[in-house]
Amino acid sequence: MSETFLIKIYSLFSSTVTANNLVKRSLRDSTIECLDDGRFYRNPHRAINRMWSYSECSKYFLCLDGEVFEFRCSEGLLFDVTRQICDFKANVDNCDVTAETKIPKPLLHDAPCANDAQLGCGDGTCLPNEYFCDGSVDCPDGSDEGYCNPNNDPNAADKCDLSVCQLPECFCSKDSTQIPGGLEPVNTPQMIVLTFDDSINMENWNLYQDKIFTNKRKNPNGCPIRGTFFISHQYTDYQKIQKLWEQNHEIALHSITHRGPEFWWRDNATIEDYFDEFVGQANIINKFANVRMEEIRGIRVPFLKVGWNRQFLMMKEFGFVYDSSIVAPFTNIPLWPYTLDYKIPHACLGDNNCPSRSYPGVWEMVMNQLEVEDGRTCVYADQCPANLNGDDVFRMFMHNFKRHYSTSRAPLGLYFHSGWFKKPEYMDVFVKFLQFLEKLPDVYFVTNNQAIEWMRNPTPVNQLHNFEPWKCSPKQLDPNEKTCSYPNSCKLHSRVLQQDRYLITCNECPKQFPWIRNELGLD
Repeated sequence: MSETFLIKIYSLFSSTVTANNLVKRSLRDSTIECLDDGRFYRNPHRAINRMWSYSECSKYFLCLDGEVFEFRCSEGLLFDVTRQICDFKANVDNCDVTAETKIPKPLLHDAPCANDAQLGCGDGTCLPNEYFCDGSVDCPDGSDEGYCNPNNDPNAADKCDLSVCQLPECFCSKDSTQIPGGLEPVNTPQMIVLTFDDSINMENWNLYQDKIFTNKRKNPNGCPIRGTFFISHQYTDYQKIQKLWEQNHEIALHSITHRGPEFWWRDNATIEDYFDEFVGQANIINKFANVRMEEIRGIRVPFLKVGWNRQFLMMKEFGFVYDSSIVAPFTNIPLWPYTLDYKIPHACLGDNNCPSRSYPGVWEMVMNQLEVEDGRTCVYADQCPANLNGDDVFRMFMHNFKRHYSTSRAPLGLYFHSGWFKKPEYMDVFVKFLQFLEKLPDVYFVTNNQAIEWMRNPTPVNQLHNFEPWKCSPKQLDPNEKTCSYPNSCKLHSRVLQQDRYLITCNECPKQFPWIRNELGLD
C-alpha cells in the first residue's frame, strides 16, 4: 500500500470522522464493487433482513484509486451514511440506505422562473431566493443546499455600508479596526474579556472564587472584575452556576453534549441540532441554576467549528445576542467585534465555515489570536506552545496587551480551559499579569455582554464611572434565585449515556439526567 494512498485515507478521515475513536478496523475487500465518489457507503449486496443489524449497520466501505476498503464503527456505534459519521443507535435512521444520493447543482438564474425573486433547483423547480443556502433543504432534489459555501451563496451578505449601518444596532468597518463612535484610542477603555469554557464544579471552583475573581480585584470604577463562562452540561454543578450569576458574572452556552467528532459541528449539525444543543442548554441552566433566560445571551461552538448559516439562523430565530466562535486571522492591529448585518470583514480562518448571509443585529465577538514571541499564534491559552515557562507566558500576555493597547484598543480576549491553570507557574504569572493591569486607570475587565453594551454606546474613559452597564448594583433576586447553601445532589440514570450521572442543583431533582431533547429530565 503506497504512502500517497495512506495519506488520501487519512485526509478523508480528517474531514469526515475521527479515525482514532470511530474506526474499529481497516481491511481490503475485493468482493464489494467500487463506488468511486470519495464518500463512504454500505455493502450494496447485504441481505434485506440484516440491514438493521449491528453487524451490517456498523460496517462501511471506501473506494480510493480503484481499491475498496472496509471499516467498522467502534463498539456500540452505527454508521450514518448521510452524515458520514459513526453515532449512537438512537441517532442513526438510515441503515437501509446504501449510499448518499449525489446532489445535483441548482440552476439558479438559468431556470425559467416566474420572477426575479425566485431561483431554480436542479430539477427546474422555482423557489424563493432566500431558500437557497439557508441550511435547510427545500428543493425536491436537495440542490438548494448541495453547492453552498461562504464564497458560493446567491444570498451572500453585502460589504459594510457605513451610510446604513449605525449604532446601537449595527456596527461594521472595512477591516474591523475602527473604534466605535470614532473615539481616539486615548479616550477608549482597554477592555479585557476573560472567558472560560466547559463545566463548573469542585475541580475549578476555588480557581475562580479564590484565585482570579477575588473581592480585592476591582475595575477603575470600583466594581469587581467579571468574566464570561461558556457552560457545557456534563459534570457541571448548577448550584455553582447560580452563584456565579448571582455575582454578576455572565453565563453563556457551550452546548449540552460537547460531542465529537469536532467537524460534526461544522459539517453535519443541522439547524435543529443547534437548537437542541444550545436552546436545550439554556433551558437546563434556567431550570436547574435559576438563571434568567433573558440573561443567557451568547454561545460558543465546541472546538470553535463554526456551523455556517445553520448556526446563525438558529441564533437569529431564538434571539441570541452574540456568538464567540469565529477566530480571525492574525493581524498586527487586533479586530473589534462586529454585527453580522454585513459580510464578515476578514477571511474565514483555516477549514472553518463562517456565515455567508446577513444576520442583522447579531454580534460576533471575534476571537483575536495571541502572538507568541517567535511569531507563533494560539487562540486558547492551552493551545500555546507547551514548552513555554512562566516568564515566557508573562511576556506573551504583556506583548499582546500592548499590541491591543497601543493600536486599536480592541477588546483583549483571553480564552481559557481551567486545566491550563493547574501548572503553578502559569497561575502565578497570570496573577502577576492581573495585578499589573489593575493599576491602569483605563483598563476594565468586562464580560462579553458588557463589551457589547459599551460598543452600542461608546463612552469615553473619563465618563465610565457613570456608565450604567458597567456598574455593580446588587442583583435584585427573587427568593428562588438566591443561591442555596445546601443543594440537592441528584444521582440520576441517563438512558442515552447508559450510566448514572450526578446533577447538583438548588431545585428539586428531575426524574432522569437532563440531556438533549429531554433537557428538563422528564421521566
